[in-house]
Amino acid sequence: MKQSHQWIPDALLKSPFFAPLHPLLKLIKSADFPTLQDWNSLLGTNYQGLSVQNGHALRFVAQEQGKLGFESQYEPRCYLSGEVQTRENNWHDLFNALVWLTFPKAKAAINARHYQALLDREAILESQRGNVRDMATLFDESGIVVVTSQAELSGLLCDFKWKELFWLNRKRASQQMDFYVFGHGLYEKLLEPYVGLTAQGLVLQVEEGFFKWNLPKKLAFVDEQIAIYLSNSAHCRSTRELNPVPLLGVPGWWEDNKAETFYDNTSYFRSGRRVSV
Repeated sequence: MKQSHQWIPDALLKSPFFAPLHPLLKLIKSADFPTLQDWNSLLGTNYQGLSVQNGHALRFVAQEQGKLGFESQYEPRCYLSGEVQTRENNWHDLFNALVWLTFPKAKAAINARHYQALLDREAILESQRGNVRDMATLFDESGIVVVTSQAELSGLLCDFKWKELFWLNRKRASQQMDFYVFGHGLYEKLLEPYVGLTAQGLVLQVEEGFFKWNLPKKLAFVDEQIAIYLSNSAHCRSTRELNPVPLLGVPGWWEDNKAETFYDNTSYFRSGRRVSV
């Protein structure tokens, strides 16, 4: 999607949807839509030392057009050179850059899994992209990290018991759960949120003390833990590792969810996964 919304960072800073990006958004002083120069300037100042998994320094470059050889394609080029191809004046790629700077270890882990899977010809035959790439892509585009210190609460989420989680246990969910939007495609959709908007959640169990940390410390911890998860060869094998999360049900994220009846919408708050036929 090309730029169709005005660049008004103050609006993003007021929204809970974009909370993981707030520390970074505060550093962007440009009154205009951020450019490649802006991203690379941040890499040279506030975000020095970021790299992809093979050690190459991260850098944002213009996207190449036309039919590209393997090493020039998006994932291989990123892994082999550290260069993230980015379109100018494009919200989708803007959010991709923001997520790279906010969760660099997790993004590098996703890139590495893509690159390794692309070299595995047998895995590609499993589906159009291969199971590893399917899961990595789904999380990269639509992922959310669900952090909780209470196994009971994560159990309610994984069992699709939305009203019990978000309404009957509203206070506990607000105090003992955090939700960090990760997917850059999801961030783009959140420019115009709508009932039905659903994220793909990766659940992370933490100690109670996590919720006393400041946001930068939380983000660094989440980034590292998700990178560890994604880098484990036993993981990232199926999209079923991710749990659907109806975003507008998260307490405090949507005005309408202050009413109990909001959670009675079973077309949004489904009791289980859709069954393919």
